[in-house]
Amino acid sequence: MKSFIVAEIASNWEGNISVAKKLISQCKLAGADAVKFQMWRANDLYSSKHPNWNEIKKSEITFKKAKILKDFSDKKKIDFFCSAFYPEAIDFLEKLNVKHYKIASRTCLMKDPFSKETLLSKAKTKKPVIISMGMGGNKKRIKEIFQKNKPIFCYCISKYPTKFNEINWNKAVTFDGFSDHTIGISAPILYATLKKIQGSKNILIEKHVKLPNAVGPDASSSLDVEKFEQMIFTIRQIEASKI
Repeated sequence: MKSFIVAEIASNWEGNISVAKKLISQCKLAGADAVKFQMWRANDLYSSKHPNWNEIKKSEITFKKAKILKDFSDKKKIDFFCSAFYPEAIDFLEKLNVKHYKIASRTCLMKDPFSKETLLSKAKTKKPVIISMGMGGNKKRIKEIFQKNKPIFCYCISKYPTKFNEINWNKAVTFDGFSDHTIGISAPILYATLKKIQGSKNILIEKHVKLPNAVGPDASSSLDVEKFEQMIFTIRQIEASKI
């Protein structure tokens, strides 16, 4: 079995390119296969009265910043990709030759501005898409949109953090990916173990990652890089085991 392990940076780079680069470097050293960021326009998704508005606005990734982070990731030999929330972002990311895209749970609901246009833009690339549907949405419709892509659906509960006992493992193992929001490393390790026993060849695991002392809105449900490395080490042991 081979696990494609994604470090979800989200807002944990805190709008600081130096922090983002440090996270990319440390996620690579930890053994991650990819780093994922989020390209949004704050005004499309949130009210300026949101309690985390300043952090959300600060964490917008402009085209210029996306190129800096993609180039740095290429230098470190780790995949860079994004959850993109508006069509122009996909047009730009295509120029950067990203290999795949993430579809966020909220985008699957098609209630945000430009959600449908964004999904169609990603479909046109015909590149693999990683899809979380933790908020619901019409899975049949999503499959139709991405019939010419390689869709990887992830089990996901859109609670930050998710309690371990809220996970339905019988359902989780029917997915080829797991986007985890629990505290700690137990859930991804159990998922990898169950998928190994199941005989799966390829799976995807996504986990929020932060630097120590991170203070952003995603920090409370994120792993620090040291624990992230422990998680990856254990998953690689499971992959190599004879079950």
